[in-house]
Amino acid sequence: MTTLDIPELALVALVGVSGSGKSTFARRHFAPSQVLSSDAFRGMVSDDENDQSASSDAFDALHHVAGLRLRRGRLTVVDATNLQPHARAGLVRVAREHDVLPVAIVLDVPEALAWERTQGRADRTHGRQVLARMQRDLRRSYGLLAREGFRKVHVLRGVEEIDAAEIRYERLFNDRRELTGPFDIVGDVHGCREELEVLLLRLGWELRRDDAGRPVDAVHPAGRTAVFVGDLVDRGPDSPGVLRLVMGMVAAGHAICVPGNHEQKLLRRLRGRDVRLTHGLAETMAQLEAEPAEFVAEVAAFVDGLVSHFVLDGGRLVVAHAGLKEEYHGRASGRVRSFALYGETTGETDEYGLPVRYPWARDYRGSAMVVYGHTPTPEPEWVNNTICVDTGCVFGGRLTALRYPERELVSVPAVKEWYAPARPLVAPTPTRPDAVLDLGDVTGRRHVEHAYGKLTVPAENAAAALEVMSRFAVDPHRLVWLPPTMAPCSTSTVDGFLEHPAQAFADYRAAGVDRVVCEEKHMGSRAVVLVQRDEAGGRFGGGVVHTRTGRPFFGPPLDAELLARVRAAVTAAGLWAELDTDWLLLDCELLPWSAKAGGLIREQYAGVGAAGRAALPAVLATLDAAAGRGLPVAGLRERMAGRRADVEAYSAAYRAYVGPTDGLRGVTLAPFAVLAGAGVSHADRDHAWHLDLADRLRAADPEFFTATRRRVVDLADAAAEAAATDWWLALTADGGEGMVVKPYAGLAARSPKGSLVQPGIKCRGREYLRLIYGPDYTEPEQLAALRRRSLGRKRGLALREHALGLAALDALAADAPLWRRHELVFAILACESEPVDPRL
Repeated sequence: MTTLDIPELALVALVGVSGSGKSTFARRHFAPSQVLSSDAFRGMVSDDENDQSASSDAFDALHHVAGLRLRRGRLTVVDATNLQPHARAGLVRVAREHDVLPVAIVLDVPEALAWERTQGRADRTHGRQVLARMQRDLRRSYGLLAREGFRKVHVLRGVEEIDAAEIRYERLFNDRRELTGPFDIVGDVHGCREELEVLLLRLGWELRRDDAGRPVDAVHPAGRTAVFVGDLVDRGPDSPGVLRLVMGMVAAGHAICVPGNHEQKLLRRLRGRDVRLTHGLAETMAQLEAEPAEFVAEVAAFVDGLVSHFVLDGGRLVVAHAGLKEEYHGRASGRVRSFALYGETTGETDEYGLPVRYPWARDYRGSAMVVYGHTPTPEPEWVNNTICVDTGCVFGGRLTALRYPERELVSVPAVKEWYAPARPLVAPTPTRPDAVLDLGDVTGRRHVEHAYGKLTVPAENAAAALEVMSRFAVDPHRLVWLPPTMAPCSTSTVDGFLEHPAQAFADYRAAGVDRVVCEEKHMGSRAVVLVQRDEAGGRFGGGVVHTRTGRPFFGPPLDAELLARVRAAVTAAGLWAELDTDWLLLDCELLPWSAKAGGLIREQYAGVGAAGRAALPAVLATLDAAAGRGLPVAGLRERMAGRRADVEAYSAAYRAYVGPTDGLRGVTLAPFAVLAGAGVSHADRDHAWHLDLADRLRAADPEFFTATRRRVVDLADAAAEAAATDWWLALTADGGEGMVVKPYAGLAARSPKGSLVQPGIKCRGREYLRLIYGPDYTEPEQLAALRRRSLGRKRGLALREHALGLAALDALAADAPLWRRHELVFAILACESEPVDPRL
């Protein structure tokens, strides 16, 4: 048996004359989707697989499809003769463009056998002389394949060797996805052995020393693995000591290491290349001269064996010296290695004569965390799921490690400035004013990191949010939070109901929540009220009232009047002093629904009801007349009568939420959460606290504020659940929309496993749902269809928006820069562009 080792991701070119068995070999060893046949592509473009005049177009199409597959990380096999250098050059080019290794598998059979097979195929009409020419081209190819760029060349001679061949896939050296950590990822050491020892000890490592007392290994009692991001040498006082320790840890399996540009330069010097002794290399060479020749040889071998980057933890973590763009992760080429070692430059130099590096991290949108070094920074900073851990130890800064997956940074200070930097470690760069926004903060595909998680905002969602923000939204300084969407409870199994409290309670029990509060769901318009004690000036210019998408609620005159009523109630309730704040952020519902949605009611709901009420009586009269003449219309009349009753119920449903208003006369506000005040987020307060404050506002102004009725339910108490269900049935029978079930612990409630739970699950009444799903949604066949609705996307969206909202409240309380707060609020609005059934 002949074993052919090929990378898991590669472009494999089958090479052989017509009749050598390439297609049979491909079918035996590869999946049909992996094989691109030149004959098949000729057939695609010309309807004739043997039309040689179509070969140019066919190969253009084949190369394009091969590129698409390689870009998606799929092994691709090209079944063609591939005997001409120009044909193979096109394949090598495609492989290089996608940073994968090109592999050639040569099938060499006797010409007589190939001719016999060719004669047996009706679709092959070329003569023996063509086959003889192919055989000559094959012989000439043997010495060319490696020089043309094929990294592996497997030659199978004869039928027996071809039939006995087996494919064995090998992972690239950079693929260490099986290593899941935990890791301690150490930034650029640059010969600072003493600081490295202190850092490892602080991280809990135990050093092992040789007879001379030099550290030659380190072990972590918890089984952690160290990861070094390169630049172990140059500039510092003891590059050999750092190498001795790191090489020992790697050899013992306690660490892995990627190369830095300084190691590469050292290797070229050790191999006798003409390398300038700059940027600390002179110091390293002088230190190595005091070491035995065997040690220097070991250093050269160690550096030569380092891999450009590592993909770790199932693809969730990537480590490279200078960072790595997403499309290079797990790829192998000179271009990938160069980026991993040196990064990318703009071609410019700064005032210190150093190259200006392209800020690739600002454009990074990958799901894998990328940890790197190379460019020293005063403080590590997360940028789009990437972080640089080079904090300039050799320049007098600190040596830093990132603990993964904990995302904890651990640093130790440098003993002193060992090497004067060409550019100050803390450069006098202009700082960005807190109140300045940049279009680049929110445009394009964005990766948003926050304390409650991370998410990617697609470019199209960002564009939709930008349209709303730029044209309609309130001043970003006062747009501090947006409410998340709310998921409904699981679909009810109770006869006649699509939503029912039993499922809401079961949902929270499944999430590990043991106590909930059931709040009356007001049928109005969501209103976010940011009210300031001072009517004008101050941090928020008096305050703002906006919708759930950030738009001004009524407009300047009415909004100002509404804020004045809220301000007066907060003052009368004594909340400014009690909460030690001069502003409050309230989550509310404004009633009635018609106060804001009058046009929507007239155009969408009233029209349906009016049409039904006008048409159906006439239909019933006609059917009654037909029945009087003896026609068999009883079944049809019964259905039409049912529809008339459904339309009447539909009309009654929306009329319950319509009331006369004149300015603020007839308008009421139902606050149900006091989200934040000066220097504090109240997300950790339980809902009883929030609702008690809401009751105090109502007591201060009962004409303007509406109370939120509620029930607290212990989910281990069946009687309490039954009582809450009866309360819900009475509430909805009286025209109420339904209720929202929330974890009693508050907005930031978590499951026993530590994950956020839904901030609220809505359970809407049977009659109200007619407005959502249509007057006759309760018909058995329609209800059965609706019970198959999928809630997963809506629930996921609600949790993502909720997490962003909590982060926005934290940023507001911490007085974070405007751009950071706006990034989070903008992401909430962008999430609203997700394609989710709006009826849920």
